Amino acid sequence: MIDTQEPVVSAELVAVLVAVSDGEPRVLTTDAGQALPAGPFQHTHRSLQTGLRDWVETQTHHPVGYVEQLYTFADRDRFDAQGMRIVSVSYVGLTREVGQPDVAQVIWQDCYRYFPWEDRRDGAPNIIQETIVPALLNWCEQDESLRALRRQRVNYSFGLEGAIWNEDFVLQRYELLYEAELLPESCRRRQREQQEQGKHYELGLAMRHDHRRILATGLARLRAKIKYRPVVFELMPPEFTLLQLQQAVEALAGRGLHKQNFRRLIEQQALVEETGAMSVGGSGRPAKLFRFRGDVLFERAISGSKLPLAKQAR
Repeated sequence: MIDTQEPVVSAELVAVLVAVSDGEPRVLTTDAGQALPAGPFQHTHRSLQTGLRDWVETQTHHPVGYVEQLYTFADRDRFDAQGMRIVSVSYVGLTREVGQPDVAQVIWQDCYRYFPWEDRRDGAPNIIQETIVPALLNWCEQDESLRALRRQRVNYSFGLEGAIWNEDFVLQRYELLYEAELLPESCRRRQREQQEQGKHYELGLAMRHDHRRILATGLARLRAKIKYRPVVFELMPPEFTLLQLQQAVEALAGRGLHKQNFRRLIEQQALVEETGAMSVGGSGRPAKLFRFRGDVLFERAISGSKLPLAKQAR
């Protein structure tokens, strides 16, 4: 007799909490950097977001400020060791890193340790031309019927052969590398075979389950949002210089910005106002201190009720 019973489904809540410290994008992790804060949705939780906050604060002792729903990962092959199907409801939030967490195995990690090909603030990283492109071109040649389509995807994703690099395509680049079996998460047995043949690829830190895919989705969302919403203020102290604000935006975007163009844009959007004070204690000349305007903070407060953005195109 055929068992047609559907597998039991369990809901997991996953948090992508990002900060910018000393000009570097950071993400709060558990399991010594191998996972994101996560836990099952339980009947005692009043809502999904309440459950998420409970798990994050219990696991990391880090308070959770504003978060928004990111995406629901419900692929058919997401099962745990007991055969239960797992649906992951993810959230993304911006916060400020305040020292190291006082919980073992909970640490802040540089986002670009997981995606070293995404940081182009000093130009295209060497790992793209030296490692990623040759490996992907080899993958393109493995199937003649798909060669042209694969090559087009590689060019479009990594800005090759006249294509323009799009910083929002974090997830598309990750999933292309995953499909080409260049990441430990995509096929660990294949990675062992490659290592034995001297072809092991060190393409960033791996994470448990598909948490690096969730992190890629979160980073892509943040890169898209900073272009049209004043979300970056969550990263900043109450008072800051325009250089500090620009460095925070550059850290998330993974690319440098023209100083005068950036400041002109800030002025046109009327996001900040002078405090009348000057920075002190830095190595350079004192600079004017700014704060976000009150109406910008109000807009951020009411924008928390907006529905999640649509699923990213792949």
